[in-house]
Amino acid sequence: MMLFLLRMSLKNALRHRLRAALTLAGLAVAILSFGLLSTVVTAWYAGADAASDKRLISRSAISLVFPLPMSYGEKIRGVEGVTGISWANWFGGIYIEPKNFFPQFAVDPASYLRLYPEFQVDEAERAAFIRDRQGCLVGRKLAQRFGWKVGDTIPLKGTIYPGTWSFVVRGIYEGRDATTDENQFFFHWAYLNEWVLQRYPKRGNATGVFVVGIREGSEAALVSERVDSQFRNSLAETLTETEKSFQLSFVAMTDSIVLAIQVVSYVVILIIMAVMANTMAMAARERTAEYATLKALGFGPPVVGWLILLESILLCALGAGLGILLSFPAVQLVGHALDNLFPVFHIASQTLWLQAGAALVVALVSAAIPAWQSMRIRIVDGLRAIA
Repeated sequence: MMLFLLRMSLKNALRHRLRAALTLAGLAVAILSFGLLSTVVTAWYAGADAASDKRLISRSAISLVFPLPMSYGEKIRGVEGVTGISWANWFGGIYIEPKNFFPQFAVDPASYLRLYPEFQVDEAERAAFIRDRQGCLVGRKLAQRFGWKVGDTIPLKGTIYPGTWSFVVRGIYEGRDATTDENQFFFHWAYLNEWVLQRYPKRGNATGVFVVGIREGSEAALVSERVDSQFRNSLAETLTETEKSFQLSFVAMTDSIVLAIQVVSYVVILIIMAVMANTMAMAARERTAEYATLKALGFGPPVVGWLILLESILLCALGAGLGILLSFPAVQLVGHALDNLFPVFHIASQTLWLQAGAALVVALVSAAIPAWQSMRIRIVDGLRAIA
């Protein structure tokens, strides 16, 4: 019986070729759009999702723009539960023109790379980067974007720290997995600090944040409290939080944008649901006499309902399947175009499930009313439609 219903449903779905083709195209575009918008939201949270639960970020309790004295480093290192410490400063330079944006950090190379094992670097390149005070380490995607290679000299025009800065590419790192940001630029904090000490001595020997390694993620709150208690009531109090919380504080500034994207993605599904419901209603009305004939031949109302439901599911499955297949090349193209905004831009398995789930909801909702009405139609009323 089920095989019979499937064959009948497939024939019914493709009976009007033009209408079926347009419906499939609409479904494919809607599911594709839903997938792209969902991927944008996922990319927005990529940095926070990839954050390690074994790293804490300690910054000024007032604001991130206020630096912390380097003397804090040794005190933090001595806190119980701390396994490693490094530090980083935001640089904010311009490469050729402002549109070429990418994150740039002045770091302590050896300690920073120990705390970030997801940045995989060739040992020779790692040693060269650590050895050369003017050297820099760049991500694979960033190097590909600008055609950089090891040994190239990269000029950056400073905005926070004025002047033209020259760096030599000593290494190119790759991410451990797809969630690792390969669009970053790292150079020596000591190189930056020397410049600051020469021009603004009172601002030297300070850093934007301390990166703190801990034994277990479950100890994050306890260690954070221990660190902050060290500097309570001092001239520069600290706020220590997990790396994920630190990343999410930046995402929170754009919550309204993320919400708007999510709303638009679901509006797209509602629109295609209305289109699909109209298609199924038209198809059911056209076949009223056929369904009445089936009832006259002894088929019960559930058979009629299943025919309409399976037809809707088949159409949505074909359209959604096409949309999901097109999502992969579309995400690659969009990710390449927005590489400077979203360094991690790939379609997640969760997005694929959401696309499939959305298609199933559209199929069920679109078929519900036509199936219910067709199941209730009387044989006499249905056959009267033949006249």
